[in-house]
Amino acid sequence: MKNLYTFSEIKQQPALWHSIFELVKERKVEIRKFLQDYMTSHKSEVVFTGAGSSFFIGEMVSGPFQLSTKISSKAVSSTELVTHPELYINPQKDTLLVSFARSGDSPESVSAIVNAQQVSTKISNLIICCNKDGKLMKMKFGNSYRILLPEEANDKGLAMTSSVSSMVLTALLIARINEIEQLQQQIDLLALYANRVIQNAEAIFKDAVSCDFDRAVFLGSGAYQGLAREAHLKLQELTNGKLICKFDSFLGFRHGPKAIVNGKTFMVYFFSNDKYVRQYELDVVNSMNEKTSPVYSLGVSEDKINTDGLNQLITFSKDGETLDESFLMLAELVVAQLFGFYKSVNEGFNPDNPSINGAIHRVVQGVKIYNLPKANFEYSTTSKV
Repeated sequence: MKNLYTFSEIKQQPALWHSIFELVKERKVEIRKFLQDYMTSHKSEVVFTGAGSSFFIGEMVSGPFQLSTKISSKAVSSTELVTHPELYINPQKDTLLVSFARSGDSPESVSAIVNAQQVSTKISNLIICCNKDGKLMKMKFGNSYRILLPEEANDKGLAMTSSVSSMVLTALLIARINEIEQLQQQIDLLALYANRVIQNAEAIFKDAVSCDFDRAVFLGSGAYQGLAREAHLKLQELTNGKLICKFDSFLGFRHGPKAIVNGKTFMVYFFSNDKYVRQYELDVVNSMNEKTSPVYSLGVSEDKINTDGLNQLITFSKDGETLDESFLMLAELVVAQLFGFYKSVNEGFNPDNPSINGAIHRVVQGVKIYNLPKANFEYSTTSKV
């Protein structure tokens, strides 16, 4: 197991997070200047973009970013910006387009920026990438600022692990760039939380991965819904689609999607450490056994919670330690990655390259990019409504 890229790339994350914290802190003046030059809270917008896991990063950070900066923020996949940029880019607003990419070579990554700039002349680009040789790091896009993450973040395994958490952390730190020096203790505690799980991972996940199930559901509230979405993809791709996975918010799951639960369903709950939010989350957990019960229920929480609806609860905190909710999300992400890794091994797959038939690749292949017709967005620049 020591020779597998994926496990090493999961295990290295706590140390890598310290490096990223130092990187962003060292660039504090540059980052502040870039944001101040191109963003003003009353008339600006931030759009986080990427494809696959890189898009899910945007879903994880857009809410916390808006909360910290007071600038309207949203996540839009680069695949949507390729086909329908006029639906998501407002030409009347100063827009910071934040592009996340592991390789920076995905055809949609470049096309999303090009198309956004055709829709609006008020685009500035913040590019966060893990590959120094990627196209996103080399091409010129007008007003741009690039952050190249440490080489370790450029995962060699198929599944994005270190790259995801590194880009999430980078965005969270940028959102709080004015107070970054005060976040050192939070990063230290985050790393401690993750290491507690990593060091005992095999024992922690022994029962969960040996469980017989053919579908899994991941739930999270607020920004944690983006975490749930990333978690569902990790397990599904690391088992080559053998396990069909779904995701939702806790409250949203009640409105129809709950029908998926049967005796072969594995439930994963990513709990918030916000006591108000957790009330709703626990109500959902406690309701799951009323009719058709899942075969196994796994909870992930900062501390112990009172419920009989779980087969297993993974916790991080000891002696009342408390982590900011947005940073706690990264510790819970590590749990999702480890679960996917150990289940992949349990099912006989190679976690570094589980796609036996070559259906998925480390960098997406076979995408043809077409020129954007001017008629698709011309109206959006002239409307006075």
